[in-house]
Amino acid sequence: MAQRDKVSNSSQQWAPETLLVHGGQLRTEFGETAEALFLTQSYVYDSAEQAEARFAGDEPGFIYTRFSNPTVAMFEERMRLLEGAEAARATATGMAAVTAALLSYLRTGDHIVAARAMFGSCRYIVDELCPRFGIETTLVDGSDVEQWRKALRPNTKAVFFETPANPTLEVVDIAAVSALAHDVGALVFVDNVFASPILQKPLALGADVVMYSATKHIDGQGRCLGGVVLCSEKFLKDYLHTFLRQTGPSLSPFNAWVLLKGLETLPLRVNAQCATAAKIADWLAQQSAVERVLYCGRSDHPQAEIIKRQMSGGGQVVTFEIVGGKERAFRFVNALRLIRISNNLGDAKSLITHPATTTHQRLSPEARAELGITDSMLRLSVGLEAAEDLIADLEAGLAAAAE
Repeated sequence: MAQRDKVSNSSQQWAPETLLVHGGQLRTEFGETAEALFLTQSYVYDSAEQAEARFAGDEPGFIYTRFSNPTVAMFEERMRLLEGAEAARATATGMAAVTAALLSYLRTGDHIVAARAMFGSCRYIVDELCPRFGIETTLVDGSDVEQWRKALRPNTKAVFFETPANPTLEVVDIAAVSALAHDVGALVFVDNVFASPILQKPLALGADVVMYSATKHIDGQGRCLGGVVLCSEKFLKDYLHTFLRQTGPSLSPFNAWVLLKGLETLPLRVNAQCATAAKIADWLAQQSAVERVLYCGRSDHPQAEIIKRQMSGGGQVVTFEIVGGKERAFRFVNALRLIRISNNLGDAKSLITHPATTTHQRLSPEARAELGITDSMLRLSVGLEAAEDLIADLEAGLAAAAE
């Protein structure tokens, strides 16, 4: 059986960059350098007694890859160390992580308060799926702490938000909202995908459960899907463990291996993308054909002071609005040659999407207007290309949009 690497025993003292290369390493008797990929559905036992002990939980070890797997376990442990959490469990996708975290915990008669600015699929979970099971929901303006205060009730069991939010980059004061939630006994669930674990640490700010779509920055190269939930040992034992085991949103061992390799370069990629995104945001803000620029690294962001307190960088997503509505926005996007049209983000390649007709298409026009998602809005995920090449491409797009 694979054994935990002796080097990993000192992992709590390491910097994030070191953790992301060595943290959680399991090595077999062959002494491989790279993480081993265990493509297996099940495991064999030395005896019937050993099988009985494994299933009873009296002996550590793997039983079935839907429950756990050595490669997946390495990914979970590395993420746990990076996030500073007590426990981590991987899932097949980011939405599987969000769904499992919330639905493993909430029960009929409970109440959840959520920020209305969120990814379309997350909005579906809160707006449509939870009410089917008798879970009451209230949506608030996530940037308004007073709205959070007024929405909380004695039966509020959870608050949920993503910060920065998709695609408006609206920011929630994690510490303030967490304090309010804890006063009524509610747990705080944070989707931290836009900030990534490099730029923001929700658990340190008071959150209880953090979810990621590992599909984004953690993979970072557009290769595979994955998700992860970070939480306390108590939350894992009381709620999440059994839910995941019985419902089966399992991460593929191959995808876990790919994500492990992505983690090795995560800080390098995120920091480089932040630097380029800042340059692009500043350039866009100077263009007369651009009506509005939203970027977490700019002083004109509506929640700039909160960002300074809880994020260590501006991120790699720039949201902006083109003068002239949907027609000019489409003309702009269609003229781009380097930046590609895609609804993904966090990739090494720069990607752009029109949220009103893609990620948030299912929302009503009224709901989009309430969130500030206009037909002119575009979301740019900045990759690892040279800033001057990306700016030249954007400049060509603006020229085409003006024709």
